[in-house]
Amino acid sequence: MKILLVNPPNSGRSIPEEEYGIDSIKSIFRGEPLALEVLAGNLRDHEVMILDLKVEPDALVASLAAFAPDIVGLTGMTCEANAMVAQAKVIKANCQALVVVGGIHASNDPDFFHQPAIDYIAIGLGKASLRQLVLALEQGGDTSIIPGICKVGSGSTANYTPRQFSMADLVDDVPPAYELVQRYRQHYILTSLQLDMGFVATAFGCPFRCHFCCIKGLTDGRYLAHSIATVLRDISLLPDVPIIRLLDANTFANVEHATKLATALKEANLGKQFLADVRSDTVVKHPELMTLWKEAGLRAVIVGFEEIDDSSLSAMNKANSVAVNSEAITILHDIGITIIGDFIISPSYNHSDFDRLERYITEHQVDLPMITVLTPLPGTPLFDDMQAEISIDDLDYYTLTNAVTPTVMAGKEFYQRYAALLKMSHSGASL
Repeated sequence: MKILLVNPPNSGRSIPEEEYGIDSIKSIFRGEPLALEVLAGNLRDHEVMILDLKVEPDALVASLAAFAPDIVGLTGMTCEANAMVAQAKVIKANCQALVVVGGIHASNDPDFFHQPAIDYIAIGLGKASLRQLVLALEQGGDTSIIPGICKVGSGSTANYTPRQFSMADLVDDVPPAYELVQRYRQHYILTSLQLDMGFVATAFGCPFRCHFCCIKGLTDGRYLAHSIATVLRDISLLPDVPIIRLLDANTFANVEHATKLATALKEANLGKQFLADVRSDTVVKHPELMTLWKEAGLRAVIVGFEEIDDSSLSAMNKANSVAVNSEAITILHDIGITIIGDFIISPSYNHSDFDRLERYITEHQVDLPMITVLTPLPGTPLFDDMQAEISIDDLDYYTLTNAVTPTVMAGKEFYQRYAALLKMSHSGASL
C-alpha cells in the first residue's frame, strides 16, 4: 500500500501577538517528526512517504496528487488538533485515501477526532498498532478488533478496545526511517542557538503523575524503555548530526537502565553530545549517574522545576520540593552540565510572583530557562480540575504560551511581564 505520513504545519495562535502586538512569545515548533519516522520504520514493506508541512506548509495538495496514497496518517499536539482536522478535510476533497490520526492529543481526547473526514484514530503508541491496521486493510480483515485502534462511526464517541501497552509495542528490532526526511534534514536545528539536532527515543511514558502532564495517554501510564542496543543503533543512524536530543519524558526514570546506557555510550564513543530530560530528585539521589552521563557526552539536561514554592509544586502533584530543585542545580553546575530549566507561570500570577521567579532564575544561574503558561490540556487531571475556569476553548491557543483561563493581572500587563521575563532569562543564553 502507499502510505503518506503528514507532520502538520505550525498552527498555534498567539494571544499576546494578536491582541497586544507582542510577538516575542509566539511558539514555533521545528524538529524532525520522530513519531512519523518510527511509524514509517515499521512499514518498510509498503511504499511510505513523510511530508513535513512545518518545512513545506503548502505542499499537501500537490503531494496527494503526485503520490496518490491509499492511507494518510496525521499526527500532532493539542495546539495542532484543529489543523489536523482541516488537513483531513483537504485529503478527503482531493483523493480517496483513508485518513488515520494519532499522536498525543488523539491519545488523550480521541472523541475530538470522531469526525466525518477521519476514518481511524490510533490511541497511544502506534508503531505496532498502525502496522496491524494497515495489514487488516490490505487483507480485508476486521479492523474493529485491533486494540488501540478506533474505527470512526456514527455518533460522537470513540469506541475501541484499549491497548495493554508493553515492550512489544516498541518493536525494538525495527529502526526509525530517518532516511525519509533526509531532504528536510538541514531544517532540523535548534533555531534559537543554531545547532543541528537529531531526535532519538530511549523510552516512552513516565512513572510519575504530574497533574499538568499529558504523557500518560501515550502508554497508559507505563514506562517502556528501549534496549541498549536499540538506542545505540538509532544514534548511529544519524552520523552527520552532532547533537542528539533524547526525546523521552524522563530518560533517567529507570536508574539501572540509564546507568547501563551511559556506560554503553561511553564505550561506543560515537562522538555525539546529548540533551536529555531528568527530574531534579534523580540528580540529587544519583549524582554519580550524572557524572557518568557527562563522561558519555551529556551536554545539557532539561529539568522540570515548574514552580518555586512547595505549595505550588504540591498542587501540581510534582512529588518534589524547592530545596531538592536548588540542590540539583548546584550538583549539575559542579559537574558542568548545562541546565535548561522548565518553569510554569500561572494565570494567577501578579507582579510579585513574576519578581520572585525572576530572582530565582538569576540567583540560581539557570542557564536556559524555558517558561510556559499553566495550561489545562485535555486528558490531564489539571483539565478536570480547571475545566469550569477555561475561557478559551479554541485548541489553536493551547501552545503553552497563552493563558486559556482568566489572568489575575490585566492581560496586557501579564504578557508584558511574561515577555520581559523571557527576554531577561534568554539574554546571552547558550548551550
